[in-house]
Amino acid sequence: MSQQPQQQQHQEHQQQTQQSRPPEAGAGQWPVMSLAEAHARLTAPGAPFETETRVIRGIPTTVWKNAPPTLRDLFLIAAAWGDKTFVVYEEERVSYRAFAQAATTLAQQLVRDGIHKGDRVAVAMRNLPEWPVAFYAAILAGAIVTPLNAWWTGPELEYGLADSGSRVAIVDYERLDRITEHLAACPDLERIYVVRAPANATFDDPRIVPLASVIGESDAWPALPSQSLPVVPLDPDDDVTIFYTSGTTGKPKGAVGTHRNACTVAVCAQFSPLRNLLRRGEPVPEPNPDAPQKGGLLAVPFFHVTGCMSILNGTLATGGKIVLLYRWDTLRAMELIQAERCTGAGGVPTIAWQILEHPQRGEFDLSSLENMNYGGAPASPELVRRIKEVFPHAAPGIGWGMTETSATFTSHSAEEYIHRPDSAGPALPICEMKIDDGFGRALPPGEVGELLVRGANVVHSYWNKPEATAKTFVDGWLHTGDVARIDEDGFLYIVDRMKDMLIRGGENIYCIEVESTLYDHPAIMDAAVVGIPHRTLGEEPGAVVSLKPGMKATEAELQEFVRARLAAFKVPVRVIVLEEMLPRNPNGKILKSNLRKLFAA
Repeated sequence: MSQQPQQQQHQEHQQQTQQSRPPEAGAGQWPVMSLAEAHARLTAPGAPFETETRVIRGIPTTVWKNAPPTLRDLFLIAAAWGDKTFVVYEEERVSYRAFAQAATTLAQQLVRDGIHKGDRVAVAMRNLPEWPVAFYAAILAGAIVTPLNAWWTGPELEYGLADSGSRVAIVDYERLDRITEHLAACPDLERIYVVRAPANATFDDPRIVPLASVIGESDAWPALPSQSLPVVPLDPDDDVTIFYTSGTTGKPKGAVGTHRNACTVAVCAQFSPLRNLLRRGEPVPEPNPDAPQKGGLLAVPFFHVTGCMSILNGTLATGGKIVLLYRWDTLRAMELIQAERCTGAGGVPTIAWQILEHPQRGEFDLSSLENMNYGGAPASPELVRRIKEVFPHAAPGIGWGMTETSATFTSHSAEEYIHRPDSAGPALPICEMKIDDGFGRALPPGEVGELLVRGANVVHSYWNKPEATAKTFVDGWLHTGDVARIDEDGFLYIVDRMKDMLIRGGENIYCIEVESTLYDHPAIMDAAVVGIPHRTLGEEPGAVVSLKPGMKATEAELQEFVRARLAAFKVPVRVIVLEEMLPRNPNGKILKSNLRKLFAA
C-alpha cells in the first residue's frame, strides 16, 4: 500500500466528509450528552448494561455483567414469553410456548440419537419456523450447531457437512434433494431429519427421517407434551456455533463461536436505542412487559450471523415477533409490514431503496415502522435523508460487523447516523478497535490502515484451520482485512476491503470511495466497482450499477458525475448498467467475481 497516495486520498475523503456532513447541533439541540458520557451511564454499576472484566483465554475482556450466561439461559427467557407470537410465516403463527415445546422435544430426540456435548448438528434450510427450533434443539442437547448456507450447491453443502463432521443434519426438502448424491462423502452423518417433506415422499436411505414424525407440523406444537431440558453442563465459554464465512476466496472457513459470543450480541440491539435517548436528553424508561409487541420483517437468512445472532437471538431476548418472507418481494414485504404492523425492516441498503422508491408504496400503511436497519454494503448518505423524508418517525440504522464478530460490533442509528451518514458508528462498550499500520503499530485518529478488533463477541478460531486461525487471530486481536479509519470521537469509517483495493499505475483506488460517489447520483440504486486488467497500468476501475425504478443514466453521465467529485484516475473507465439488482450472496455482499466476468465478456 503506497503511503503517499493513501494520505492524499484520505485528505480528499476528509474534505468530502466535511462538505457532506451536517454541522454539529448547537446549544439546546442534539447531542445533549456526549457519546462517552452516555456509554458511562449505561454501563455503570446497577445500570441496564453494567460491564465487568473477565479473563477469557488469557485476555482481560470487558463483558456485559447481566447478559444470559449461555444460549440455554436465553432460551429459558424466551420460553417465559408464553403465548406471545414468536414467528409468522404465510398463514402459520407460532407462539413462544409452541416454539419452546418443539425445540425441547427435538432436543430430547437428539439425545436419544446419541448426540453428546461438542458433537456437531448441521441446519440447512430456508427461513422457516422449524429453523429456530432446530437451532435451539441442537444447543439444548449440548451440540455445536452448524448453520449451513441454504443457497449452497450440493458440493458446497457436502463440504460443510464433511468439514464440520456433523453427526446429524436437519434440512428442508429442497436441501435434501441437493445433498442426497453427496451423502456417501459425509461419513460422520448418522441421521438426516427432513423438514416439510411431501406426504407421499419415500426415502431409500434409512438415515433419513421426516422431522414431522418427531415434532409434528407447526400447528401441532402447542399440543406437544411438556418435557424437561436435557441435562448438559454448559459454560459461557464453551463452543456452541460454527458459522461458515462467505468464502469469496477459497473454501469457506468455519468461525467457531461460544455461548458468550452469542449472548453478548443478543442483548446489543437494546443498547443503541437507549444511548440515543440519553444523547437526545430523554430518560431511559423502565422495562415494561405490557408494552405493545415489537415486530420485524426478516429479509436476511437465519443462517447468516445477522439473521441468527442479531435478529433471532435479539428477538428472543425481548419477546418480539419475527415475520418471515418466502423470498424477497417488495410488494409482499409492504403487505406484511402493513398487516403485521411491523416496527422494523431492512437488510441490505438495496432493500431499503426498493421500499422507498416503489411506485405503489403510497397504497400501503407503513406508519408502524420505527426503524430501518441495514448493512452488508455501502449506503449513500442520500438513503439516510430519504428514510427520514418518507418515514419521519423511523430511525435509519447501520453498523459494522462480520461473521467473526458474531454480527454486531459497531452500532449507528437515529441522530448519530444522520450527523455522520458516512460512518459505521462507534464500537459497543464491550468492543475494542484500532487501526494497524501493517507493522503492528496502532495509528492515531484519522489515519488509514487495517482494522483490528477484539471483544466478548469475537470468535476465537476457525474450525480445522490452524494456519488461518494463527494468521487472523493474533494476541487476542482479529485482523479483519478491512481498510478503515477511526475519527477523534471513536466513529469507524470503512474505506475498503483490502482485497478490493485497486492499484492503477501505482495509485491506490479504494472501491468503496468510488461506489459511495456513485450512490450519491439520484438515479443509482446499486453500485459496485471492480478491477479491469490493463496491460501497462495493472488494472483500471470498472463500475456496474442498477437504477431506481423509472430513472435513467448513461455511462458518460455517470463517468462525468464521478469526475466532478474524485480525482481523474478514480473515474471508472467503463460503466455497465443492469436492469436487475446486482448479484449478492446471502450475507448481502455483492458478488464481485460475477461482475468481473461481465467486463471479461
